[in-house]
Amino acid sequence: MDSFDVVVIGSGPGGYVAAIRCAQLGLKTAIIEKYTTKGGTCLNVGCIPSKALLDSSHHYEEAQKHFKDHGIEFDGEINLNFKQMIERKNKVVDQTTKGIDFLMDKNDIKAYEGVGAFKDKTHIIITHNDDKTTEIEAKNTIIATGSKPNSLPFIELDKERIITSTEALSLKEIPKHMVMIGGGVIGLELGQVYKRLGADVTVIEYMDRIAPSMDKALSKELMKVMKKQKVKFALSHKVKSVERDGDKVTVKADNKKDEEVTFEGDYCLVSVGRKPFTKGLNTEEVGVKINDKGQIEVNDKLQTNVDNIYAIGDVIKGAMLAHKAEEEGSFVAEVIAGQKPHIDYNLIPNVIYTWPEVASVGKTEEQLKDENIEYKSGQFPMRALGRSRASGDIDGLVKILSDKETDEVLGVHIIGARAADLIAEAVTAMEFRASAEDMARMSHAHPTYAEAVKEAALAATEDRAIHI
Repeated sequence: MDSFDVVVIGSGPGGYVAAIRCAQLGLKTAIIEKYTTKGGTCLNVGCIPSKALLDSSHHYEEAQKHFKDHGIEFDGEINLNFKQMIERKNKVVDQTTKGIDFLMDKNDIKAYEGVGAFKDKTHIIITHNDDKTTEIEAKNTIIATGSKPNSLPFIELDKERIITSTEALSLKEIPKHMVMIGGGVIGLELGQVYKRLGADVTVIEYMDRIAPSMDKALSKELMKVMKKQKVKFALSHKVKSVERDGDKVTVKADNKKDEEVTFEGDYCLVSVGRKPFTKGLNTEEVGVKINDKGQIEVNDKLQTNVDNIYAIGDVIKGAMLAHKAEEEGSFVAEVIAGQKPHIDYNLIPNVIYTWPEVASVGKTEEQLKDENIEYKSGQFPMRALGRSRASGDIDGLVKILSDKETDEVLGVHIIGARAADLIAEAVTAMEFRASAEDMARMSHAHPTYAEAVKEAALAATEDRAIHI
């Protein structure tokens, strides 16, 4: 029987990073993955393929609507080869997942294909796809089995017309009208993809705004932009039924006046979040505690109630983000190795990869009000930047919130071109507890989108932004 210092169950961003970090620290490591490709949801049916389609559809929209502004003209029509777009997405996924195989080999990590289940706290049974089994010994185990799409109890997902994000990434045709249930990250990103490709898109959201976890200023600006792109929104609507009749899907919802509203489309994407996936682990055999939300309970060392079993990523509490799982993977590896790492969950950024992109870190204005924290706010519009005008990306803003007394930056919220990259500046500043004045006094290259961060910091410091 093979014996390991650490066995990781699940090869998503949290799992494979945990395995690599364990190996780097000199621990004999194995990883178990039930699918034939590694990388979990993120690399196979999440972050990577969705960004591939977002980029492809963005190029198509730019060619259709904006190239002429730049003096780029075509003699013939611009044609869309949707099959090629999907094939390119698949190629990107394939290259990325093979990269994980390379990293496992490079770091001498033993990889098993199959479903890992606890026999006891130090032994794991792996059931392979041919139903044969392998038993291994693990001094420590890290559970990193991730999550799967959530649904509503009355919705029957047929995965043909009533679908989740997984199926939406591999459709054979462009929908005529896609009805999206949920105005969060997944619904907005995939809604924008298919809108660019010619579909009508309607987003139904239970809350009174889209992207409800973001600062209200970002939600408002993103909705304004997407409305210009002809995406339709039905806010404060409670979906109560989804029915399919042939190629037609009918969604019924009650609006805030309790009036029934009907939506019809040829596809319905259910994007109401994700739920932890722990099926098949046999956690009950070793007594690992799971709460009523399906999350594995852990302490501040991400250790379960069973002392040699840890859990990270989407199976525990907190935002379901690939980079959060990665941080937790490294954290647990270092804990097992006897080090004393830390994670500041307040400084894990959140991003929506629409265009313009939306990114946020720290406290929202609503949270500061709820917590009775006195603050200053500085805001700067992207359209006031020379770089934005040069590229034509004038939608959006940067908003910086700082403590009224100390000027420490408490939250940064960005919507605009390359916001996903710009937010790293804010994370770095906040990690070192910078003030808004610190950020304002840093030199920013001109012309760049990042200048909006400096200007917003100036606005938050003494209301002295230069370019507005």
